[in-house]
Amino acid sequence: MQRRQFIRLVGGGVFSASAVTALSACSTRLPDEAVAAWRVPAAPTGDPRQWVLSHAILAPHSHNLQSWLLDLRQPDEVVLSCDLTRLLPETDPYSRQMMMSQGTFLELLDIAARQIGLRADITLFPQGVHGPQALSALPTAHVRLVADASAQPDPLYAHIVQRRTNREAYEPRMPSQAAMAAIAASTSPSGLGQALRVGFATGEQPDTVQRHRDIAKTAWRIELETPRTLLESYHWLRVGPEEIARHRDGISLNSPMIRALDALGLFDRTQAPPPGDASLKSQITDFNAKLDTTPAFFYMVTHGNDRPTQVNAGRAYVRAQLAATAQGLSMHPLQQALQEYPEQAGPYTDIHALLQAPRPSHTVQMWARLGHAPAVGPAPRRGLAAHVRDS
Repeated sequence: MQRRQFIRLVGGGVFSASAVTALSACSTRLPDEAVAAWRVPAAPTGDPRQWVLSHAILAPHSHNLQSWLLDLRQPDEVVLSCDLTRLLPETDPYSRQMMMSQGTFLELLDIAARQIGLRADITLFPQGVHGPQALSALPTAHVRLVADASAQPDPLYAHIVQRRTNREAYEPRMPSQAAMAAIAASTSPSGLGQALRVGFATGEQPDTVQRHRDIAKTAWRIELETPRTLLESYHWLRVGPEEIARHRDGISLNSPMIRALDALGLFDRTQAPPPGDASLKSQITDFNAKLDTTPAFFYMVTHGNDRPTQVNAGRAYVRAQLAATAQGLSMHPLQQALQEYPEQAGPYTDIHALLQAPRPSHTVQMWARLGHAPAVGPAPRRGLAAHVRDS
């Protein structure tokens, strides 16, 4: 999501030119400890689960919450649960995105296991499925890792540490037909079969692409202008190297200007800006400009929307993003219009109609920008130890 430029100026505060000059020389690079998890060892040592899971925690996750809890008490087994303290009740009220993020984790686990000759026997919801509206403490999956000489390495493995969610402006050139075919084909092992439909909107359909952009713009504006949804994002903001290194999750803001505002108490994260606030207008203008550069959109539609479908949709999405990475392409999910809170009812209806996904039988599980973009760095990760349950 494009949530990296939240600024709240209060009291019309000002600060000296010397302070701005000093802070403008600061690096925007994330602290080394915040991204250390991306330096995965070349080969496992000791318990292979540690190596496999060190890849799984690099999976994409909504708001970068990393809501993965792991029980490793039984040898060769992993029990995955959702951390119920890391949910998005305002923007993801039914935790559909949370379940997809559990799926992205499981897919990277499976890919990494294959790389070292292990088969991941994954059983979803071994103690029962969560209800359709709220999650419980029930585990998402039980995984048993088994040595298997027939386990074939997945070519997508090479791109796990290269994968990025890229929110920048995209180049105007279109993804090639071969690249889009490779992305579509990559989703086949997701377990959804005929229940999954993937597609693309490209410059060959300019009116359709513009419709995609317009829906995305409306949905983004609604989320920014709805106080409770904006404050939910504020809660997960990490400003400056100290906060980023301490939390290693959420939405990292490390630009010198924002750090200056925060240091001087001029960046208020406790209340939403009033309607018409200049900083919100600036963010809307900036994001709209980036949407206007988007040459193509990728989408995934499922028949059904139960919890296993959501998890498997997450598995399909991360495979698509890895395949895009392999093709030199970037993806940026546009989740706002897919979220089920009341204010998004209009964009939600519009994107489902545009993608011929009639409700309630079908659900748009993923909708993303697709194209060539400048390189960006990885997002922070908390490290494997932060996810392992003590008991």
